[in-house]
Amino acid sequence: MDAALLAGVKIDNVSQWCRDNGIDRRTFYRHRERIEQEGAWRPRSRRPKTSPGQTPAQVEGEILRLRGELAPDNGADAVLAALRDLAAAQDWAGQGLRVPHRSTVNRVLKRSGLVEARPGRRPKSSFRRFAYARPRDCYQVDATVVKLADGTPAAVFDVLDDCTRLLAACTAAPAETGKDAAAAIRAAAAAAGAPGLVLCDNGTAFSGGAARGRGEFARATAALGSRIIRSSPYHPQTCGKVERHHQTLKNWLARQPAPATLTELQALLDRYRGHYNSRHHTALGTTPRRAWDNAESHGGPGQLPRQDDATVHKLTADRGGKVSLGASMTLYIGRSHARQHVTAIRDHDHLTVYTTAGEPIGHLRLDHTRHYQGTLKPAA
Repeated sequence: MDAALLAGVKIDNVSQWCRDNGIDRRTFYRHRERIEQEGAWRPRSRRPKTSPGQTPAQVEGEILRLRGELAPDNGADAVLAALRDLAAAQDWAGQGLRVPHRSTVNRVLKRSGLVEARPGRRPKSSFRRFAYARPRDCYQVDATVVKLADGTPAAVFDVLDDCTRLLAACTAAPAETGKDAAAAIRAAAAAAGAPGLVLCDNGTAFSGGAARGRGEFARATAALGSRIIRSSPYHPQTCGKVERHHQTLKNWLARQPAPATLTELQALLDRYRGHYNSRHHTALGTTPRRAWDNAESHGGPGQLPRQDDATVHKLTADRGGKVSLGASMTLYIGRSHARQHVTAIRDHDHLTVYTTAGEPIGHLRLDHTRHYQGTLKPAA
C-alpha cells in the first residue's frame, strides 16, 4: 500500500483495493492523510511517549556494573542476588526503587549486548535433579589438572557436599595419587565432618588400581567411618556436581595471577574456597554456606543417607546370593556375593547394588508387579 501511494498511483475503488490487499479501510485513509500532511510517507517509532514501568537508569547501571564485577560468576541469578543485597544496604524502598525480576535483568543484559545467544543449549527444565537430603549424607570427590606459571601440571582435589554444594576441601597436589586423594578426604572431614557416603569415579587414585578398592584412599575413608560408592565406568554424570564444579574453579583461576609453586596454588585454592562457599548458587537459591548452616539436620557415618527421590539400603545376601528389598521384592546378585553385605541405591524404579568397597555389582529396573525381580545386569 505504501509503495502504491508514494508512487502516486491512482486508486479508483478504495474498498476493492483494500479487500485485495487485506488492509483495513481506516488504515488506508489514515496513511493517506499522513502523506497529504507531511508530503511523504515515513516510518514512525512505535515507542510510547511515556514508559512508567521502565527500569530506572540507576538500576540498569547497577545491573551492568555487577555484570562486570561478578565475573566469571555473573549470570542473571548471581546479579539478581547481588542486587537484593545492594537494595537492602542502600534502602532502595525508601528511594522508590525496587529489585527487578530475573527476566528484566536478562533483558537489560541482552539490550547491552552482554548475553551470548546459545539456542542449541539444553534447557535447565529438562534436567532431573538428584540430591541427598541432608548435609554430610554424601560427599562427591574428584580431581582435575591445572597448570602452574611454568606450564607444570598439578592436580586439584575437590570434595563437594552433595546436598548443599559446600566445598569441604580443595587441595593441591603434584599428581592425582591415592595418597593425595586420602589427604583430601581427611581435610574435608577435618573442616566439615565425615560423610555417610563418599561418591567417586573409578580413577586409580580412588580405586587403588591393582589393590581393587583397598588402596590408601579406601583405607582413609574407612577410618572415618564412611562408605565409598563409585560411579559406573565412563559415566561422569554420576559425579556431575563435582565435575561441573571443576569448570567454576578453572574460570576463577584463569582470572588470578598464575601460581609459580604448589604452595602458591594452595593459597589461591584457600581463597577460592571461601569465595565459592559464600557466592550465590543458582541450584540452591542461596549460598552453599547458608544452605549448610540452615539445614535442620546433618548426616554422617552410621546414618543412612536420606533422599527425596532415592533411598539407600544396607542388605545382606543369603547363601544362595539373593537379597530382599523390603518384604515385597527379592533379586539375585550372584553366588560370589553369598552372605556378604552390600549397599543398594534405589532411584525410583532403578536399583544399583554396590559391594562394601564401593564397586558396582550391577543394576536392574524394578517391576512392582513381581516379587522376584531376577538377576542384576552387570555394571557397564
